[in-house]
Amino acid sequence: MKQPQDLRSFDSLREILGILRSPEGCPWDRAQTHKSMRDSLLEETYEVLEALDADDKDRFCGELGDLLLQIVFHAEMGSEAKEFDMGDVIEAINTKLIRRHPHVFGETKLSSSAEVLHNWEEIKKTERGHDKPMLSGVPKQLPALSYSQEIQGRVTRVGFDWKEDEGVLEKLAEEVAEYSSAPNALEKEKEFGDILFTLANYARRQGIDLESALRGANRRFYSRFEHMEELCRKTGRDIAKMSFAEQNELWQAAKRKENGE
Repeated sequence: MKQPQDLRSFDSLREILGILRSPEGCPWDRAQTHKSMRDSLLEETYEVLEALDADDKDRFCGELGDLLLQIVFHAEMGSEAKEFDMGDVIEAINTKLIRRHPHVFGETKLSSSAEVLHNWEEIKKTERGHDKPMLSGVPKQLPALSYSQEIQGRVTRVGFDWKEDEGVLEKLAEEVAEYSSAPNALEKEKEFGDILFTLANYARRQGIDLESALRGANRRFYSRFEHMEELCRKTGRDIAKMSFAEQNELWQAAKRKENGE
């Protein structure tokens, strides 16, 4: 089958998807549905974030392409089912961008990011209806840490926030104390959740994306432990039979390698 010539064209991507979904196309692609592609959409989103965190520009570009493929794929399936098409998707986001930026495309005067965010929330309130909860638009499928930061960030737009960072730190100390005095495992789990919630709030106030920070810590741990295992293989030692002090020596060696020492 003849392939499109201009591989930099968005229309070519749509054409390729149409071919893949056609009777003469790919059996796997034809078999997919919106629900069967759900996990792929989530996976590609995380791979974009991983490439972004790694500051790998080439990989980031490629992963954005994979994510775009998911969007176009869903639009193609929507078009086949007469639900919506790519034009509807693009029109919806263009309309939303114009509606939510009246200070750019209209007569509204806003001079700061804080004013923009406050006005944004007022517009969203109108969109969802004034009787609908403010936090209802936050997807509950988000990872718990991201969800925590998002809902706490949303309420700051109406002024529900600590005035100073010290207040959050005092709250954190309070939650730690409550965790320490919790009488049973169920209460400890509840209080530990409050600790994480407060940490998420403090990270948000410091401009730290908690999911990204934790992914970075996970990567560093993975790399360091992998180096520990490599050192053990080279010396014929079994890491499981080493004392904690010996393991810690390897850990410190892995950290030194990571720091280029």
